[in-house]
Amino acid sequence: MRWENLTAESDGNPSGNAALFGADAVITRTIDTPEFRGITFHEIRARTIVNRVPGASRMPFEWTVNPYRGCSHACVYCFARKTHSYLDLDTGLGFDSQIVVKVNAPDLLRRQLGSRRWQGEHIAMGTNVDCYQRAEGRYRLMPGIIAALRDHANPFSILTKGTLILRDLDLLKEAAAVTEVGISVSVGFTDHELWRTVEPGTPAPERRLDVVRALSGHGIDCGVLMAPVIPFLGDEPSQLRATVRAIAASGATSVTPLVLHLRPGAREWFMSWLEHHHPHLVRRYERLYAEGAYAPKWYQRRITRQVHELAEEYGIGPTRPGMPRRLPAPAPEPEPDVAAPTQLTLL
Repeated sequence: MRWENLTAESDGNPSGNAALFGADAVITRTIDTPEFRGITFHEIRARTIVNRVPGASRMPFEWTVNPYRGCSHACVYCFARKTHSYLDLDTGLGFDSQIVVKVNAPDLLRRQLGSRRWQGEHIAMGTNVDCYQRAEGRYRLMPGIIAALRDHANPFSILTKGTLILRDLDLLKEAAAVTEVGISVSVGFTDHELWRTVEPGTPAPERRLDVVRALSGHGIDCGVLMAPVIPFLGDEPSQLRATVRAIAASGATSVTPLVLHLRPGAREWFMSWLEHHHPHLVRRYERLYAEGAYAPKWYQRRITRQVHELAEEYGIGPTRPGMPRRLPAPAPEPEPDVAAPTQLTLL
């Protein structure tokens, strides 16, 4: 493992090449409990926590906070897998089980928000890996992060697949009273067989929709990023209908679909999974993604149209100007040379 590889630039902040922390400050822990068995935590004291999104990105926000690297959700398609290669860590099982924890994230964020140079821009979280993955249950970094944002009335958004966000419900309500807060939950499908194999470390889709229901019931608007829609496995009209119907029933204020994209690092791991679980689909995927990381625009537009029509039928729709801000589809931060898709209303 080469900790010195993790610089400000490789962590998504192109402001310089200085290391984000000293290699001698890394503490590695393994915890022998059922919840964390097989997971190794690398505790570091970061030198910066607010990262700038690369200029070529089409994201409608410029700044992110990522308290973790690696993710125990173990989603086989996760676009952030390649970020582990900067540490010479495996982008497959290593990404799922070798978790970097920025233990000083709350204090560091509070200092950065209090700097005269900080202009109070929107900060997005959950854009790289999930800030409410299992590690958060142990390290409890998000309460301090949200409290710092609340105390500085700094607008922010969170995208998550984790139900642990409900632990911080009171803090979110307090923050929403003083600044703009956008919450989105990621639910790409409701098929249980697909969920168990493609997102093995996440809460079940219905548990995530319970989060939407709970947040909405406490006056916090919550949208759903319907992502990813997985070609040939989760894109049948009946599957799309079942998912949108469940999203609508949860009280979501918006639904925005995003078709699976396969960037380097994620592509290899996903294709290996596909060959093991659905070998008959390998050639179809090779053809569909022959031009790069994204499915053809005609396919993306078809899925988007179907989901938006279903959303209108069930009384919800994509985020539109004038509605509360929603966190858009994420894009890997260290790869500014790859353009994001343009077919979605949020991008």
